[in-house]
Amino acid sequence: MFSSVDTIWVLLGAALVFFMQAGFCMVETGFTRAKNAGNIVMKNVMDISAGSIFFWLIGFGILFGDDVAGLIGKPDIMLLGDSIGGDSYPKLAFLIFQTVFCATAATIVSGAMAERTKFVAYLCYSIVISALVYPISSHWIWGGGWLYELGFHDFAGSTAVHMVGGAAGLVGVFFLGPRIGKYSKDGKVNAIPGHSLTLGALGVFILWLCWFGFNGCSTVSMTGDDSLISASLIFVNTNLAAAAGAFTACAITWFKYGKPDVSMTLNGALGGLVAITAGCDAVLPYGAVLIAIIAGVFLVFGIEFLDQKVRIDDPVGAIGVHGICGAVGTILVGVFAIDGGLLYGGGAGLLGVQTLGVAAVFAWIVVAMGIAFFVINKTVGLRVTKEEEIVGLDITEHALSSSYADFATNITTISEETPHVPVVSGEKPKATDGLKMTKIAIITRESKFDELKNALSDVGITGLTVTQVLGAGYQRGHAEYYRGAPLEVKLHPKVRVEIVVCKVPVSVVVEAAKKVLYTGGIGDGKIFTYNVESVYRIRTGEKDYDALQDEVY
Repeated sequence: MFSSVDTIWVLLGAALVFFMQAGFCMVETGFTRAKNAGNIVMKNVMDISAGSIFFWLIGFGILFGDDVAGLIGKPDIMLLGDSIGGDSYPKLAFLIFQTVFCATAATIVSGAMAERTKFVAYLCYSIVISALVYPISSHWIWGGGWLYELGFHDFAGSTAVHMVGGAAGLVGVFFLGPRIGKYSKDGKVNAIPGHSLTLGALGVFILWLCWFGFNGCSTVSMTGDDSLISASLIFVNTNLAAAAGAFTACAITWFKYGKPDVSMTLNGALGGLVAITAGCDAVLPYGAVLIAIIAGVFLVFGIEFLDQKVRIDDPVGAIGVHGICGAVGTILVGVFAIDGGLLYGGGAGLLGVQTLGVAAVFAWIVVAMGIAFFVINKTVGLRVTKEEEIVGLDITEHALSSSYADFATNITTISEETPHVPVVSGEKPKATDGLKMTKIAIITRESKFDELKNALSDVGITGLTVTQVLGAGYQRGHAEYYRGAPLEVKLHPKVRVEIVVCKVPVSVVVEAAKKVLYTGGIGDGKIFTYNVESVYRIRTGEKDYDALQDEVY
């Protein structure tokens, strides 16, 4: 008879791990450029779609079917046979729980291979890893295979899920090569920032939340005191590891670059989560913190080493987060595990098994995915053309002109230029011929627009022309870094406000603008003035001063 509590616990875990797809989608989209956002979304959607179908068709049976020589499970097509379920929950509940784990392994590769991979090639990859590659190595660990028999401990998938995804991404990037412009001919590394750290942060918080299901619900039971205590420990260890990973990455980048790196800190939280996944049930909270700290160090220096020395172009740091931290976390179980760990008098036995397991799974992924990517490259091709990559995959792969159509900062725009002088009793001022007209253009931060508009209104300026622009600048001696690579020129969103004055003195307008825009920091903006020869109103033919007067609509 099934347990209602255990079944609900397994299904809750499945739902939380499913929602990790949204987290990965946000992280990958935010850490890449806007011209590829729709392509990233499609790949994440197809990861869960392909994973659901092909893992159900064949992958689940290979993972949990009757063991064959410790290497593979007996296939159970569409679960028509007797592959494993559970004593306290239905087989279908276990199927959906394991399906979302498989899809997680698949989606990790999307970030590493982002911005230059053909969509059809990625779809082929997703099918291969979901149906064959992931199930085989996971069978070794969870399905009664040879690593399971040796005592290899990977509770929720630091190696089985995350290192598999990271290693597959490494192989894929090797075949793809770097993005255009990432590395100069003179050997210089060029940072290519993502378009939205806000989306990236949202994704990290979603993943942090869902990881409680990824790790905690892997107990697949909430019956009995032992299960309750284990789940509680897992939740605490999971949260502490994420916090320690983020803190470590923040501290290291702060020390190295003078300022804490946002994207690397976000990666640090994920790296801590990945690292603790293998031993979240087997270590005490202090062990979880130490594992995450060690993983955080490996993460920061590992990402920089891959990016700057090995020339592995991974836009989101997936190889470092999942590959490196997954391997480190799994091996450290042999050090910090209460039962059998090196620090608890267990000797080096478990540590040796953990190291062997990591090496074996890594070798399997390199060989299997190497063959898969080689075949895909020779048939449909892996990489888009140079022209397609430059334009962006949204338009070339999906006929999507922009993932952010009609999206703009909320700025009130008044296209009619200003009168600058109040007209008393409806009478036109006299002696307007020959008055000097000056155009003033102000470029500044978008966040300062409302203050600027109010200040201009106070000196009699009520009409503006406003456009959104991007500004690029570099201040000598002021180095900026993105994921360890220096940024020399960076585009920042700005607002350009244009007005034409005739009666109001230019100096009055300039001083009013300077007063509200000044912060003393880089990026306050600039003010330009130009002489205007003539102004014509198209509808009435009015000229110069008369053309500048407000119309009543």
